[in-house]
Amino acid sequence: MKALITGASSGIGRDMAKILSAKGYDLILVARRRDRLELLKQELLRQELHTNVQVIAADLSDAAACIALYEQVKQEKVDVLINNAGLGIFGAFDTTDLQKELTMLDTNIRAVHILTKLFLKDMKTRDSGYILNVASSAAFMPGPLLSGYYASKAYVLRLTQAIYEELRRSGSSVHVSALCPGPVNTEFNDVAQVKFGVKGLNSHDVAEYALKKMFAGKLVIIPGTMMKLAHFFIRFVPDKQLLKITYGLQKRKDEK
Repeated sequence: MKALITGASSGIGRDMAKILSAKGYDLILVARRRDRLELLKQELLRQELHTNVQVIAADLSDAAACIALYEQVKQEKVDVLINNAGLGIFGAFDTTDLQKELTMLDTNIRAVHILTKLFLKDMKTRDSGYILNVASSAAFMPGPLLSGYYASKAYVLRLTQAIYEELRRSGSSVHVSALCPGPVNTEFNDVAQVKFGVKGLNSHDVAEYALKKMFAGKLVIIPGTMMKLAHFFIRFVPDKQLLKITYGLQKRKDEK
């Protein structure tokens, strides 16, 4: 069994690597920072879990790098693909840096789209496999002050849902899921230069829950009771009111 994890150098991706290695999966770990991946590889090897760990440094904001990654590993029968790499940029839409935003959109949307499509074709041919696309609770609502990030995660969620239905109607045994966590204690808020307005979930707990639900074939995975309740109630809130609430939550991040 083999799993490929993007964004594996920290946070949820790192924890998923540890959990899957303990389950006996060989790993292909992908991120921009080779040094961090090598440290994780050595940590996994010290645990003597007798699984193979391959490290690939790649900037997935580059579409050519996404295709090159697939070409490099396509003969290795990837059983589990986890699209976890992602970025966020905080600020009013007219003030944030355009080039940084385009890098974010390329990472959050194009990379997920490309890798999902390429690996899904192979999985359908074998009629087996799992794909977990890491979206966010942000996918369920508009996000003033994190507008591009929220919109990108909505794309990931809707793309995943559409693929799920196509697979179901074709009778495929391939499973696709979207992970939609709320705040999680990872490096994300440092990169996005924000602080969470509410207490974040433990990254390992989120990773463990997500993998359990993915293997159970669940489509939309929402860790934590609070976010499950929030997802239920926001459907009853008018759009303009939801915008005001979301703006207030985001503004608090900037003030902390």
